[in-house]
Amino acid sequence: MKPVAPKPRRCAIYTRKSTEHNLDLAFNSLDAQREACEAYIKSQAHEGWRLISDKFDDGGLSGASLERPALQALLEQIRSKKIDIIVVYKVDRLTRSLADFAKLVELFDAHDVSFVSVTQSFNTTSSMGRLTLNVLLSFAQFEREVIGERVRDKIAASKHKGIWVGGPVPLGYRSIGKKLEVAPEDTALVRKIFADYLRLGSIGELAAALEQEGVRPRPRVLANGTAVAAERFMVGPLAHLLKNRFYVGEVVYKGEVHKGEHEPILDRVLFEAVQEKLAERAVARKLSRSRSPSMLMGLIFDDRGNPMSPSHANKKGVRYRYYVSHALLQNRKANSGSIARVPAPEVEALVCKAMRQREQSDSKIPDREFLQRHVERVTVHPKELRIMLRSDADGAGAGAPTCLSVPFAPNLPRQKGITHAPADQGTMNSETRDALLRAIARARGWLDSILSGNAISFDAIAAAENLAERHVRFLMPLAFLSPHIVASIADGAGPAGLTVSGLARSLPHKWTDQQRMFGLG
Repeated sequence: MKPVAPKPRRCAIYTRKSTEHNLDLAFNSLDAQREACEAYIKSQAHEGWRLISDKFDDGGLSGASLERPALQALLEQIRSKKIDIIVVYKVDRLTRSLADFAKLVELFDAHDVSFVSVTQSFNTTSSMGRLTLNVLLSFAQFEREVIGERVRDKIAASKHKGIWVGGPVPLGYRSIGKKLEVAPEDTALVRKIFADYLRLGSIGELAAALEQEGVRPRPRVLANGTAVAAERFMVGPLAHLLKNRFYVGEVVYKGEVHKGEHEPILDRVLFEAVQEKLAERAVARKLSRSRSPSMLMGLIFDDRGNPMSPSHANKKGVRYRYYVSHALLQNRKANSGSIARVPAPEVEALVCKAMRQREQSDSKIPDREFLQRHVERVTVHPKELRIMLRSDADGAGAGAPTCLSVPFAPNLPRQKGITHAPADQGTMNSETRDALLRAIARARGWLDSILSGNAISFDAIAAAENLAERHVRFLMPLAFLSPHIVASIADGAGPAGLTVSGLARSLPHKWTDQQRMFGLG
């Protein structure tokens, strides 16, 4: 009988090298790996192993991620069922991550692909092969973590000596031979930015002034040689630049300041004056935030990561509050999220209700303080609000959820009354104030009559006052108005356009809800 020829097995070789060092040599590490794998495939020719012509080589790429061009091409060939066996020199050439390897093995099994290591010969189709692979990958991952610790220790030691260890080059410097030197053509711009901030006192105004003057950020050259330039100076990068102690010859690492080996650009007196101004502005912003009716200020973002700032619009004397994406405010509509503007009272009410229910809290803590204590971030999505909780929040134990999802309809129907007219301070006229106070006093008098037994029903009050019973019943909720709201009206600080009927209609029972609707948070 003729021997049965083995079924052909299509083999692909994958090679990888973490760094680009010596890759330009005529015979490098990738070539050495390939040569060893080819020899192994030839030794298995009697089993039907045949090497395919395609090459899969990743040079200068880490094994910590699967996002490698040659590896992705290899996986695509596997999905197309063009490969039967993958051959590598060592397991860690494919990946150093145990989690990533588990994904790869699942993909291999789904397409009947075997995996072979030349120096650690085994087959993943057997349970023993899988065990051996997991053990080897555990050591490979351990080696990776040890390497990371060594790199971090080296960075810390270099920082303590004031050495620049890489990263984005600060404006005013240039990298020459892995050392920073002063770039004379940019030093004047750095000094101008610091001096202009002292003059203007606002980073936002500074950014606007630079744009008006036509001053643009310098192009930044990436590692691959590509130049990237921002259209204008943004508030965030300017704030980072103004706080960067690198400009006075210092290096900051984990809160510690060390003397740098580079040459300073700025005079220390100018730099410290800017730091004092920044600190003053931070205190002023915090105070302003505490007084603002917008309790989600600093906490709310759109679904593309842009902060959303409080804004308002006036219509027929009534102020409507909103949260608007920074991208929209900065004329970058294309960069704004799915929803760039949301009504503030509705969003605040939804977030407060969800958090109060989660914490099962009926405490007298004001809503603003309550949210600042428990909420890390609120992200606005087309159909929901995602509330990220603070990890150190009271009651957030190990098993507590870290994120809440609240259904949200951006185009909520507007309710009559004061829901959409919160706190236009100082705009209420005296006639409106007096009418509101008379109505509140009248309702409280009616309530006292009922409690004292002088009146037995709304009908009796209506008959005594020569009013319709429906009118008495309509105004009675004003007797239960929050003292804070009454005091605000007495001071003439209520919202413009507020009327007696608007105040009485759909008034919540809880004082905290009333105050939130009134914009007193």
